[in-house]
Amino acid sequence: MVLQAGIVGLPNVGKSTLFNAITRTQKAEAANYPFCTIDPNVGVVTVPDSRLEPLRVIAKTDKVIPATIEFVDIAGLVAGASAGEGLGNKFLSHIREVDAIVQVVRCFQDEDVHHVSGSVDPVRDIEVINTELVLADLDSIQKRVDKQAKLKKRGDKDALLEMPVLEKLELLLDDGKPAYLCELNADEQKVAARFQLLTMKPVIFACNVKDDELAEADGNPFVQQVRDYAAKTLNCETIVISAQIEAELIDLSDDDAKAFLSDLGVKESGTGALIRATYDLLGLRTYFTAGEMEVRAWTIRDGDTAPKAAGVIHGDFERGFIKAETVSYEDLIECGNVAAARDAGKYRIEGKEYVVQDGDVLHFRFNV
Repeated sequence: MVLQAGIVGLPNVGKSTLFNAITRTQKAEAANYPFCTIDPNVGVVTVPDSRLEPLRVIAKTDKVIPATIEFVDIAGLVAGASAGEGLGNKFLSHIREVDAIVQVVRCFQDEDVHHVSGSVDPVRDIEVINTELVLADLDSIQKRVDKQAKLKKRGDKDALLEMPVLEKLELLLDDGKPAYLCELNADEQKVAARFQLLTMKPVIFACNVKDDELAEADGNPFVQQVRDYAAKTLNCETIVISAQIEAELIDLSDDDAKAFLSDLGVKESGTGALIRATYDLLGLRTYFTAGEMEVRAWTIRDGDTAPKAAGVIHGDFERGFIKAETVSYEDLIECGNVAAARDAGKYRIEGKEYVVQDGDVLHFRFNV
């Protein structure tokens, strides 16, 4: 299972530089002018997970395979995109194809880096993008309302089901708010999923600061503005990164990268935190398999049962599922090995109804 997170933002906020840093490539052109990215770049990114190395030691193997997600670098959006300005509909179609949105917001002053609006104002920039996405969704919803209202009069079942949800969403979007803030029950959410709304996708904000400001980012007024606005108005998380620093780290070894960050007064690269936060934003969880052949992180959705988790490895595992042998990561590390975990009563046998927890170490029994 590989889901995609789209990196969006106004032109020249550091999207392509950040994409290159996250994917450790130079696939995306990064230049000081609008629309240097036209076709989206896609990169597979490994999810940093400190649990893999201790599991490798216990399993006595040299092979470790981390979980992955995909990031997509999408062209910069400008005001009027919903009406075709800039790359317009092409930009919006690229966002429609991803599963979550990482919105990069410029939080630094630099006269040498052009800002499409002429000045730095991160909350204004967020509102420009959100307005365009909301307008595109509102147009889509209103067209569907017109169509379904006619069918509803004829007693059409789908129209009768959709209209109450459409009306809720139309009211919210007309108020300028994203669709994900709409209060919908589980059945209504399934109906809303049919509409493929841009603003129904989960969002995280990446505050892009200059290299010499990362260590003291909490004192950056632009970062404070984004955090406050994102939390109170949009119910979203904010991560601070420096695309400039991340670009410097691409070609460094792990040891050199740590030394470089230490000199800047920074403990960890911002991309690691961003990747983990995006993974969580997508509703993804990790379980592990560990043996002499390899230690591997497997990606599942939050709430997946044991058979569903087994199917991530191979369809036969899900079809022929019998039982899952499981121990939590914490218990396995505390006990030191599987045998000790079994002796301590920490090693369990779970059936088809078991909901796999993040960090479970699993071995499946199946028969086909």
